[in-house]
Order: sequence, then C-alpha cells, then structure tokens
Amino acid sequence: MPNPTARRRRRRHATLALASIAVAACGLTSCDATTAKNAQSATTAPRTSATASSASPTATTAAQPSLHMITNRGHRLAFYVTPGHGPAIVLDAGGGLDASYWKKIVPVLAKQTRSEIITYDRTGEGRSSDVPGPWRAQNAASDLAAGLTQLGVTKNVVLVSHSLAGEIATYFVRQHPHWIAGAVLVDASLPEFYTDGETAKLVAGNEQQIAALKKKPQTRATRQLLAEADHYGPVHRAYHKLSWPQSVPATAIVSAKTPFPTPVDAQLWRQAQQEFVSAAPNRRLVVADRSSHDIPIDRPDVVIKTIEDMANQVR
Repeated sequence: MPNPTARRRRRRHATLALASIAVAACGLTSCDATTAKNAQSATTAPRTSATASSASPTATTAAQPSLHMITNRGHRLAFYVTPGHGPAIVLDAGGGLDASYWKKIVPVLAKQTRSEIITYDRTGEGRSSDVPGPWRAQNAASDLAAGLTQLGVTKNVVLVSHSLAGEIATYFVRQHPHWIAGAVLVDASLPEFYTDGETAKLVAGNEQQIAALKKKPQTRATRQLLAEADHYGPVHRAYHKLSWPQSVPATAIVSAKTPFPTPVDAQLWRQAQQEFVSAAPNRRLVVADRSSHDIPIDRPDVVIKTIEDMANQVR
C-alpha cells in the first residue's frame, strides 16, 4: 500500500515546482521533502537576523479544534478553531497542503501561548470546495478575509504564512493592514524574488512539466496544480511590484536549504528574504538551521518560538 505521507510530500513538491517557486527542485512524480539535513551548527546571524533556538516542542494536551464551514462567493471553506485568547494566531499552509500540515504545531502553540489558533483549508484542498478556473492569491485573500470576518476575528491577528501562502499574506495585509498585529513568513514566496529574469526562468522551467501534467488523467490534485500554474509569468511580474505595508511588523524565517538545489537560485531566494527584512525597521530574519523548505515539518521548534515571540510582542 502506498505511504500516504510520501504521497503527500510528492504532491507538495509538485506544487512547489508548478505553482509556488521551486521549478528545478524536483519532478512531478517524485521528490522527498526529507532530504539529507544540513549538519551545520547554529551560528549568530547578522544584525537584522536571529537564529531560533533548537529546543524541540514537547507533547501537550490542548482543546480540540472545532470545524466552521464558511461561505464566500458561493463556495465553502473549512476553518478550524482552537479556543483561546488574543492575539489570534492564523496559520496558512503552503501550496498543495491543507490545515493538517499544522497538526503538530497547533496543540503546542495553544498550550504555550493560550491564544486562539485558526487553521483552514483553501479552495481545492481538504474539506473546502473546488473552484473552477485559475487560482489567484487575491481570491484566496478574499476567502481568508471572509472566514475571519464570519469568525469575528478582524483585529490583533498574528498571521503565519508558509511558502505559497506568502503571496496570499501580501495581498491580505495590503487590504486589511489594521487586522494584522504582526506576521511570521515561513520561507515565504515574497515579491522581491520575482525579478523579470527569475520569473522568465521559472516559466521556462515549468513548460514541459505543465504540458506533461495536462496529458495525465485529471484528478482534484492535478486540476489544482494547473489552476495555480495558470499565467504564472504575468501573475508574478505583477506580484513583484507589490510591497508589504511598513506599519505591519513581520518576521521572515528562511530555511537553510531553500526550495532550490542550485546555488544561484538559492542565493537569490536568500537575498529576497533579506531585502524584505531590510525594507523596514520592524522586520527581522530568522534562519532555520538544518531545515529544508518544509520548516514546519523539519524545525517546528523554530516556527513555534518565532510565533511566540511575535505574539508576545503584539500583546
């Protein structure tokens, strides 16, 4: 019987290749998120950076999340709420992933912060509806806003966004800056990365994979991949022109390995994270040592500590 975890990781990396960032990282059918980890020891980062502690989270007992089905523009979205106090912490997983991506982090955060924790399934994922047509981060931001509005969570929010969800976060925070007390961007897809040259390179690298995918039998997963890949070039050239509101504090966590196997692309990824952080004094960089792009899986301790720091900062 196929291993469901391995299958989900293969799909995860296919999504990275097609719709998020890492075109060259792996093929559509095979790539393991748990590649050999970087053995380097923790070091002191530059002045604008911080390296998080390596302590592992412990098992905890926390309240179980309740399911809330939200309607926006005719489709249904699944939100999961673990009760607590403010600030509310909202977790948004990367491309091809649903709320279960955070299942090991949520109970620890709930126990240690006493905050309300919210996760959700984007359209085409988990219990949420499929929506035909191209996927756009702006529409996903509208879904998130509708969910938080219907849940009554529209102020003092700590938004945590991984990978592709960084694009959703950028649109969301630009539209609702007063809702967000602070953000944690986990190896997030940021506007600074998508220069004309890098975007053209990603588009060219995707062409054969997209063509091959269109020839395969269509499933929910493949339809979602193609929706996210639609008009990738124009979408990301427009995204490159956006900026994060300077009034909203943010911490960017960058992985040790980045999503890319090639040194040039990996360095561009790191530079984009640093450029984002350097653009305002209320931002900082955290380096997740010994981590692949899947920082919440490889180094949940780094993610938890950084979220706790942000929550304490904005209380």
